[in-house]
Amino acid sequence: MRIDDFKKLRVYQDGLAAALEIFALSKAWPKEEQYALPDQVRRSSRSVCANIGEAWFKRRYPKHFASKLSDAGSEALETLVWIDIAVASGYLERDRADELNTKYRGIAGGIVKMMANPDQWCVPSSQVREDTPEYIAGL
Repeated sequence: MRIDDFKKLRVYQDGLAAALEIFALSKAWPKEEQYALPDQVRRSSRSVCANIGEAWFKRRYPKHFASKLSDAGSEALETLVWIDIAVASGYLERDRADELNTKYRGIAGGIVKMMANPDQWCVPSSQVREDTPEYIAGL
């Protein structure tokens, strides 16, 4: 599939869906946590998408592209930490956390795959294609 906008990237779409899921789940967490854990996990999950968008804009410069993708990957893994803390605090059920962990590991894997092959992405939009559906697993 031809990709002419970052919003068409699977990692962006998956990241957006996961961030919205985290937002919905975190609304039920205790009010005393309002400016702590929910804020942190919401920020890191949203930042995944924001950094993917920034990377897309910087595609003219492969090193800048990879750097912003690295930031997106770091935010995805930070989100995993906040998910673990939510479980340990009793705010999130383990099975739901496991689903989110799988999603964020897939997102991080997709980001790593993009970083490993910047030449596929750092070309004019008319030439960008996302043909391989597999991401790197096991991050």
